[in-house]
Amino acid sequence: MYKLTSKAKAQRERLALMRAGRDRARMALPSPDRPAELPELRKRLTVENFDFEYDVHVLEFFKSDRRDCFRVVVDGVEWKKRIGWSKALEGLRKSMPRVGAE
Repeated sequence: MYKLTSKAKAQRERLALMRAGRDRARMALPSPDRPAELPELRKRLTVENFDFEYDVHVLEFFKSDRRDCFRVVVDGVEWKKRIGWSKALEGLRKSMPRVGAE
């Protein structure tokens, strides 16, 4: 092991004191409140299609085991157990084919 110089020892002690002071200041602050409990049904998306015949689809986004994911139910049938918002919108986009202009 290399020998520490007196300058390195002093710097380590100063950093340790700064770290301890920062920890004391953080512990003196009031503890943050816990975020509110999420509701079971978090989002509902209703899609009305007027292209060929009137068609309505309801996508319900329920709470899952992660905060940034959902359990998705489409027209009463579970679609995915856990999926993120952007992947769910991607699936919706892919399920709606393009219609040519007339």
